[in-house]
Amino acid sequence: MQHAQESSAEPPSARRGTEADDQITVSSRTEGPGRFVVEVGGEVDMLTSPRLRAVVLEHLAAEGAELIVLALDGVSFLGTSGLAVLIEVREAAHAAGVELRLACTGRRVLRPLSIAGLVPLFDIHDTVEKALEDT
Repeated sequence: MQHAQESSAEPPSARRGTEADDQITVSSRTEGPGRFVVEVGGEVDMLTSPRLRAVVLEHLAAEGAELIVLALDGVSFLGTSGLAVLIEVREAAHAAGVELRLACTGRRVLRPLSIAGLVPLFDIHDTVEKALEDT
């Protein structure tokens, strides 16, 4: 019996952290002074949305930040926690005087935004390039 306990898998908390890391990708790049593109892929849910929030808030705090584009076409699932983060970073951007735009054509993102009645709150573009125009 003791041997079985010693050979058991990692504790659930350790597995959960690994799974969350595998479920989302968040990368960012600079597109000129004060302009950032944050590319998001995978699942944005209760476990992964804090990572997205942290990256966006870090860019909002950057000196001279003017525009953040969230590229969301790589998102395969957008849960209510992900919607909450989008609202939170939108409000933080507004308070900081930074423009926030979404670049997305995917149904997996647009449908939850639409169902929740949030589409009018966001400046949504078909491509990152279009979102970067007119600044």
